[in-house]
Amino acid sequence: MAALVWIGAGLSLLGLAGVIRSIFTVLGARRRQLSDEELREVMRRALPWNLGALFVSVIGLMTVSVGLALG
Repeated sequence: MAALVWIGAGLSLLGLAGVIRSIFTVLGARRRQLSDEELREVMRRALPWNLGALFVSVIGLMTVSVGLALG
């Protein structure tokens, strides 16, 4: 079951990287001082990526938990 733990850890790190990417995307848009409408568009595009990355991270943490429980 050690492989399940490592797979879950990899998924969690992948999800964390996606969340960090979303944060930097929005921060970059804020630093460019875009108009309100342009900033909303950037956030509208970043939101699905953020939610998907969060989902992958949660699945990874659940996989780690199952691997630890079974091992």
